[in-house]
Amino acid sequence: MPLAPKNLLVLMSDEHNPRAMGVAGHALAQTPHLDRLAARGTRFTSAYCTSPICVPARAGFATGKYPHQVGYWDNADAYEGAVASWHHLLRARGHRMVSIGKLHFRGLPGDDHGFSEELLPMHVVEGIGDVKGLIRQDIPRRNGYDKLAKLAGPGESPYTRYDRDIAARAQIWLREEAPRHRERPWALFVSFVSPHFPLIAPPEFYDRYPLERVPLPKQYLAAERPEHPYLRDYDACMSYDAGFGGDHERVRRAIAAYLGLVSFMDDNVGKVLRALEDAGLAGDTRVVYTSDHGDNVGARGLWGKSTMYEESAGVPLILAGPGVPAGARCATPASHVDLFPFFLECAGVPVPSDGYHGISPLALAAGEHADRAVLCEYHAIGSTGGIAMLRKGGWKYVHCVRYRPQLFDLENDPEELVDLAGDPACRATLAALEAELRRFCDPEEVDARAKRRQAGLLARYGGREAALARGDLNYTPAPGQAPDIN
Repeated sequence: MPLAPKNLLVLMSDEHNPRAMGVAGHALAQTPHLDRLAARGTRFTSAYCTSPICVPARAGFATGKYPHQVGYWDNADAYEGAVASWHHLLRARGHRMVSIGKLHFRGLPGDDHGFSEELLPMHVVEGIGDVKGLIRQDIPRRNGYDKLAKLAGPGESPYTRYDRDIAARAQIWLREEAPRHRERPWALFVSFVSPHFPLIAPPEFYDRYPLERVPLPKQYLAAERPEHPYLRDYDACMSYDAGFGGDHERVRRAIAAYLGLVSFMDDNVGKVLRALEDAGLAGDTRVVYTSDHGDNVGARGLWGKSTMYEESAGVPLILAGPGVPAGARCATPASHVDLFPFFLECAGVPVPSDGYHGISPLALAAGEHADRAVLCEYHAIGSTGGIAMLRKGGWKYVHCVRYRPQLFDLENDPEELVDLAGDPACRATLAALEAELRRFCDPEEVDARAKRRQAGLLARYGGREAALARGDLNYTPAPGQAPDIN
């Protein structure tokens, strides 16, 4: 049955580990507003981004397609509007399409990302982004890796101040602007930067997590960490854990700050949802909450994203509002590409049929397509070869172009503690999942295509030495802030 057209409020965070929510069963995380949103809606417990790094993930979220389809590979190859987004399609049908906060698109003069209006936008630096990430051979170690540990703790940062501004602007828009657009449903995209590092959390949220209650991450001790050459490559490039110097107290401080940022983000989400209710629009608005990707938060000695573990490639995903089942959970694998048809359905806009793999999340929640597979790709910082993850049923298959694969039985091993790729009993499963992946794409061809594009961009920006001289961008600055480069 078609959805009745309604307003759409899309809430996105940055780098939110899907397990760091109260409703997800986390032992410490306090997320009362997200928990209440899930209680009145449907939560997807096996949802994934299209790529576990900001710029490609957000391009996939915008276009409803995977990286190998649209070619936004890394943090120096940002979405510029050349591929139709759901924003373009809604705006073209006369819907007011407004964004507030982080977009991480190219953002050069003349770029049309599909919005009627962009408020407080964050785009990649100088329309170029992280040029050093284009280097895919003899990858240099990143500078400034130790800042993650050094900065972790209570306080304010340009990011927390930016998020406060985003929340304030969203409340103002909902109370003052939204009532002016009653002729047809509007769509508001509110995109926060928390809990992305720097791991500096406002004290009132940091203090919710006393260090004596914060455990070490799983498989954190050196003897527990899994051995895989891709993980070694990434850790050698992004050596965040080296900054802790084996100091477990500092590790706990970083985790407390991350959880504090999660609670801070949740509080901002609550303010926006309260403004929606105060404006009398909650009954006519569908709400979506997700994150661009997750964060390892120290698990296996890894920090940041860029891996295919659940903590990094997985995302929280909650839908609520008219026509969405309340208090429901869906374990069928879901993807950000599935939101593309949902967003169009919310406004009564026809869904294109060419090259889209997305399935409406409401169809998944109704028990349809239980055997479907979803994909996640990585072609960016710290990887010498492309990585492709396929999730189908309870299985996760990770294909590494240059290295051996990984295989996890998530039904029996949800923490991904045992890699079954070398188990003779799983040989048939491994082969079947690889064949399923190759129905999506040829990983070797995709890897070669990504590297050709990256080599071309690197040459355009002056080559390897120029990229090294440009330095390491620790994180994209908030609007009005100077880049933090080492």
